[in-house]
Amino acid sequence: MNIYLPIAEMSVNVFVLFGMGAGVGFLSGMFGVGGGFLMTPLLIFYNIPPAVAVATEANQIVASSFSGALAHFRKATVDIKLGVMLLAGGIVGSAFGVAIFSSLRQAGQLDLIISILYVVFLGTIGSLMLVESLNAIRKNRNPDAPPPEVPPQQSWIASLPFKMRFERSQLYLSVIPVLVLGMLVGILASIMGVGGGFIMVPAMIYLLRVPTNVVIGTSLFQIMFVTMFTTIAQSATNQTVDIVLALILMVGGVIGAQFGARAGQKLRGEQLRALLALIVLAVCIRLGWDLVSMPAELFSIAAGVGH
Repeated sequence: MNIYLPIAEMSVNVFVLFGMGAGVGFLSGMFGVGGGFLMTPLLIFYNIPPAVAVATEANQIVASSFSGALAHFRKATVDIKLGVMLLAGGIVGSAFGVAIFSSLRQAGQLDLIISILYVVFLGTIGSLMLVESLNAIRKNRNPDAPPPEVPPQQSWIASLPFKMRFERSQLYLSVIPVLVLGMLVGILASIMGVGGGFIMVPAMIYLLRVPTNVVIGTSLFQIMFVTMFTTIAQSATNQTVDIVLALILMVGGVIGAQFGARAGQKLRGEQLRALLALIVLAVCIRLGWDLVSMPAELFSIAAGVGH
């Protein structure tokens, strides 16, 4: 069944978009990521204009993150205090990112920059996460092997001022790296249409030393509010939010996130990270190929949003 998207100015299949939303929502609930790193490229592959895909995807992230965060909140695996501090940095970063997004769009370089950023970030994060998770899996299969040296807490983080105690995470650390991390995720949410979970989750585990059992819920809590602000800002500034597309993705995302949260409890942490890394690298390779491969039609005339 086809439906017309007023902002994207094209006709699409409702069931295909619903399936995309449900699949990405499933991953969101399972891994604690917003899912935008996968959904935005999928929408672009489906010929949705990149400017519309980035701005509209934030709506789907809000819905799926809320659904997943609610499931974790019921299990008391959300550090509200830490999430609020991450959110404070995220709001500032999001506002800055919307301004950058608008400038790139006016300069006609938005599509290229979005693709390059995806390839760089996904390739780097996916590779590092895959190596780490495979090492953890190998260690579990060979328990007699000497344990690898655990890197000490980064001295520069421990020496930073403005320390705060986070009871749920059992941490006492400076709010400076927390705010900076939140700002980075906010910028990425605005420019790339992602929740930033693929950076947030590893950074919380390896940089801030947040216990794994509260990382996913806290990440979803912060992602939900940052992308909510991003959606409002993008709509007011760039008018690139397609509400019809957003509604279809939301419904699918909310349903998928509930099943994903349950499925994630059945896999070990290192198995989840390895699977997420493979998905990230697969998307990276596809985007990278599109950047360097010769298009089927060297010249085309198209009227896109913002032209």
